[in-house]
Amino acid sequence: MEIRQRIGWNLRRLRAEREITQEDFATDSGFDRGYISGLERGVRNPSILVLERVATALGVDVAELLDAKAAEEFAKTYKR
Repeated sequence: MEIRQRIGWNLRRLRAEREITQEDFATDSGFDRGYISGLERGVRNPSILVLERVATALGVDVAELLDAKAAEEFAKTYKR
């Protein structure tokens, strides 16, 4: 799985675990909802500063956004 996709799946997973909508997460993190959507879809290439801001808004360490195993497991079970 490509790194941007991994970040996207983990962001979606962590946000879903907290039952936060993209709109609310965008407000909490200070980003536009469209940007959050792009991150989750793996089409954005976030800087380390963006990753830090996203992780802080989720209350996790940046490393959780890079967790390959968690991303792959969530991607297998995610229902659209």
